[in-house]
Amino acid sequence: MLLDTGRDLFTRQGLRKTSLEELVAPAGIVKSSFYLFFDSKEALYLELMLREAGAVKRRVIDEALLTASETREALRRFLRAALGELATNPLWRRLTTHPDEMQAVARKLAPDRVAAMSDNPATALTEFVVAKQRDGELIEIDPAVVVGALQSVLLVPLYAERLGAPYPQILDLLIDIVTAGLTEHKGRK
Repeated sequence: MLLDTGRDLFTRQGLRKTSLEELVAPAGIVKSSFYLFFDSKEALYLELMLREAGAVKRRVIDEALLTASETREALRRFLRAALGELATNPLWRRLTTHPDEMQAVARKLAPDRVAAMSDNPATALTEFVVAKQRDGELIEIDPAVVVGALQSVLLVPLYAERLGAPYPQILDLLIDIVTAGLTEHKGRK
């Protein structure tokens, strides 16, 4: 019950605006009982993130990014899968669009608990980028910049309404431009 309530409240309101009272009320327990299950509301948030991370990684990394033989196509598949995830998974969308909440979670938790997040989509994407740079298939630039460029595409849906009717074509073009710009071209150093 705490997990379901936490998922709902954190998705709708975020970490800071969700109170302990709101988390425990549907379960019919007092605040002190919450601490039998979690050290803090940040620990509950992290638990939800860890539960999501494995499934998201499977869909956007294992089934999309790593299934293409060509790097540019792999990046396209990753972006499409990640955009699909953001459209259908409200908690993951919240995590992506509110990185300050992850930072708040990290500050409050023990380092070993935060380290449990090492098997997440962002880490796997960075490893892919580093490997493809080593193979000469991606431009030579700080891997964080490459990952950031890819992640910036994932923010475009926030402006879909503002972009209007041509939004799908705009998104397609942006994906093509970003993936083409990141992949190494013959003769380009």
